[in-house]
Amino acid sequence: MIDQHGVSVEKRAWPAIRRGLKCKCPNCGKGWLFHHYLEQVKHCAKCNEPLAHYNVGLFLPLVVITVVIHVLAFVMLELELNGHGSPLLYLYAVVPLSIMLPIAILPSSKGAILGLMWAKGWSDEQDR
Repeated sequence: MIDQHGVSVEKRAWPAIRRGLKCKCPNCGKGWLFHHYLEQVKHCAKCNEPLAHYNVGLFLPLVVITVVIHVLAFVMLELELNGHGSPLLYLYAVVPLSIMLPIAILPSSKGAILGLMWAKGWSDEQDR
C-alpha cells in the first residue's frame, strides 16, 4: 500500500485484527475504536488515524450469525448427546444464549472486521 506521502507501507492484518478484537485502534492499539456500544469514531484519539471511511456493512451480521449458529448448534448437540435434551431446558438455556451471545460479540466482531479492512486498505470510499 502507498500512504499519502507516496511511501510504500506494509500493514499486517493479524495484529490489526487482534487490536480490533480488543476494540482498540488497528494502527496504534491504544485509542478506542468505538465512541458508544457500536458507534465508530471518526479518527483515533491517540494516533489520529482516520477510521470513518471503513464501513463493515452487511459483513458484520454474517459473521455474528455464523458464530452464534455454530455455538448454539454445539450446545444443542451436546445437550442431546448427554441425554438432557428437553424442551424446557432448551427454553431456559438456548433461548437466552441466542439473545445474549450476539450482543456480547458484536463490538469485538466489528472491531476485528474493521482491523482487517484497515490492514488490507478495503474501504467503501475508494471508488468515489
